[in-house]
Amino acid sequence: MRIAYPSIISPARIQLFLFTVQRKPLSRGLCQVPIGKTIPLSSMEETESISTVSTEEDANYGFTRSEMFSTNLAGTVDPYDRHVFLCHKSPAEWASRVEEDALPKLLSSAFKSHKDSMPFKTKLTICEGGESDGDVLIFPEMIKYKGLTDSIVDDFVDDVLVNGKPWASGVAESMSGSYVFVCAHGSRDKRCGVCGPALIKKFKEEIELRGLNDQVFVSACSHIGGHKYAGNLIIYSPDAEGKTMGHWYGYVTPNDVPELLDQHIAKGEILERLWRGQMGASTVEGDKADERKLPNGIEAKKMKKHEETKSQETKEIAGGCCQSANGFSCCRDPSSGLSEENKPKQQEHEKSSLRGLKSWVCSWEQSDILAAAAVVGAVATVAVAYSFYRKSG
Repeated sequence: MRIAYPSIISPARIQLFLFTVQRKPLSRGLCQVPIGKTIPLSSMEETESISTVSTEEDANYGFTRSEMFSTNLAGTVDPYDRHVFLCHKSPAEWASRVEEDALPKLLSSAFKSHKDSMPFKTKLTICEGGESDGDVLIFPEMIKYKGLTDSIVDDFVDDVLVNGKPWASGVAESMSGSYVFVCAHGSRDKRCGVCGPALIKKFKEEIELRGLNDQVFVSACSHIGGHKYAGNLIIYSPDAEGKTMGHWYGYVTPNDVPELLDQHIAKGEILERLWRGQMGASTVEGDKADERKLPNGIEAKKMKKHEETKSQETKEIAGGCCQSANGFSCCRDPSSGLSEENKPKQQEHEKSSLRGLKSWVCSWEQSDILAAAAVVGAVATVAVAYSFYRKSG
């Protein structure tokens, strides 16, 4: 058995195929072909072919490999504030270390030499080029510069990425829509080489079905870290406030693509079971994400059920335990669950309550003393009266 995944082959590799139509084809939007006629495919400038992956390869490198969903993904993205993509050739032409190839090498070297001067922590990734070789995409600024060449790399980095001013040798073009970058760097890791192209094909199909060709753009990209989480991808899209966010996903399969389009891109809702992290997350936020370790797959359902049970138990305990005695209660301190900004208000409320309690206690002691004095006086009066009664008798 062989599992088919898509790939694009160059015209030079296209061979002449002839096929004979044996049955009358359906006519719903398709070209009708007379029975018995043949269609030459060699006249096509570019065609889509099917590269096959054996069952064994799929089990080792594809979506059925044993490591899928074996690791919690949240917190597996290092903090960063800006992402630069350099368009350069096609994934089939990328070396294992594509950043060592010509223009990528020069830009990577400039990044390293200006690292301490950049106001933002910036990532550099190579994305599929072709006719757009040399174009530079920058997120979250959502701008594109065209035509970066070897001789002006340092000027570009110094002007745009270090000093934050317009590039003297190019004009910034604004970008709109959502951008999906799928790791398809097969020469770096075969898992990305198997999963990436299949995801890209599925994205393009679903984007076409939804009529989103001018709103959602998908491209192959080089290594982004975490080969074992393949399929890996990053989505740069605006949130509800219009701010561009970059969210990373791992263990993505073709079956997840419709949900990413309909839930994440269309509604801005995160798919927690596949979520790795996001652009702009500080070290502290990354630690928090690592602590919560959002679950994956079936594990998510188990976790949800466990949380619902735990929540119900908490409600039952809260309803029956809060019986105080002598000013003490078995319930936990309610202030322990408050945020830092609400704690001062809670503390002031507690102080006010203590003042009232103190006043009440003081008042109670005074009335008790008066009552005791009255009793003593009554007893003394009875004693005196009894004494007079004895003498008179």
